[in-house]
Amino acid sequence: MFQKTVLDNGVRVVTVPMNSVQSAAALVMVKTGSRYEVKKTNGISHVLEHMALKRTNNYPNKFQIDTLLDSIGSSHNAFTSKEYTGFYVKAESRHLELILNILSGVVTDPLLDKDDLENEKKTIIEEINMYEDQPQAKVGELYEELLFAPNPLGWPIAGTRETVAALSREDIMGYIKNKYAAQNLVVGVAGNITALTSSQLNRYFEGIKIGEKSQFENLKVEQDRPKSLIFDKKTDQAHLCLGVRGYNIAHPDRYALSLLSIILGGNSSSRMFIEIREKRGLAYYVGSGAEEFADVGYFVTQAGLRIDSVPDAIKVMLGEFDKIKNEKISDEELRRAKDYWRGKMALSLEDSFRVASFYASSELLEDKIETPEEIMKKVDAVTTTDIQRVAKDIFVNGKLNLAVIGPFKDSARFDKILRL
Repeated sequence: MFQKTVLDNGVRVVTVPMNSVQSAAALVMVKTGSRYEVKKTNGISHVLEHMALKRTNNYPNKFQIDTLLDSIGSSHNAFTSKEYTGFYVKAESRHLELILNILSGVVTDPLLDKDDLENEKKTIIEEINMYEDQPQAKVGELYEELLFAPNPLGWPIAGTRETVAALSREDIMGYIKNKYAAQNLVVGVAGNITALTSSQLNRYFEGIKIGEKSQFENLKVEQDRPKSLIFDKKTDQAHLCLGVRGYNIAHPDRYALSLLSIILGGNSSSRMFIEIREKRGLAYYVGSGAEEFADVGYFVTQAGLRIDSVPDAIKVMLGEFDKIKNEKISDEELRRAKDYWRGKMALSLEDSFRVASFYASSELLEDKIETPEEIMKKVDAVTTTDIQRVAKDIFVNGKLNLAVIGPFKDSARFDKILRL
């Protein structure tokens, strides 16, 4: 059973004891990401994520933090998304004090050495270059640009070469002051943590200042016809994302849509995998998923295809959208999707970091925590009628979007068939 504690300054801490494991994982999540940025400093959340674990007031020497964490055999990293940033360390539970000491310094006292920053900006620009050369990753970014730009939700998380190169230490310090406030932080700690006390948590995180809650620019969705975005690039394989606008994180049909995405393309026995890869050999990889944000969401099917098979693959995908909308799925197919969900959740909850992430992200993004058992009750309550109702709602021309990377000059050949 989890316990939620609100520290004196308002930082929320969620602790989840797991007596059967030897590890402990601590995760600090901050409610800010690329959609909270302005155009001039797009990528600043990601740059800060790279910088914060380098030096703190407690560990001011270069490589000191990495050396300490490596010396205890830890798993440690940081990540940035559209709506949040996270820093975590997982190690043997006897090192929990060290873990908390390091992570608290990351969000309260990062040093942000100027020379480190200049070097790290070069590294991040190379990261941007790397993803530009990986169309399997780039096409997802292109799809979100199509759906959400010019809103910040449609901007790249890493920023651009130009915005990253222009960032200064003063920009980042100002960003920390504005965004890394106590109201925007959630700490998740899971694993063998029976000795952890509230006084310890207060001691480590009391330095986080009280400030204002992060606010993002509201997204106005205006779409009444199919849209496409083509990135002309010489490749040996075409990559595409075909999907529709979906639901936000609080929508009552979010679990029905997640199950629908499993049925359509969530695994190797899904409809898309069988029809596109196994029966026709059009693609090496193909899969579907649903993404939920605070105010909007989407469903997408993504595939890597032979260049000459893109129109055929689009037709197959659209056919599967149409089929699940017009023909009710069987009870057996829905049962398999629910069992798949249950199994994946069970496996993830054996890992202390995954547990810390599950509870902390729920608190941060939804301002509430539902246990895995409570979520599974909602998943189990979804019916075949719910799946068809959701399919009818989302699979319409006015929500249809296509992003493609490959040697294509324009979208004309695809626009002709982009209809349900």
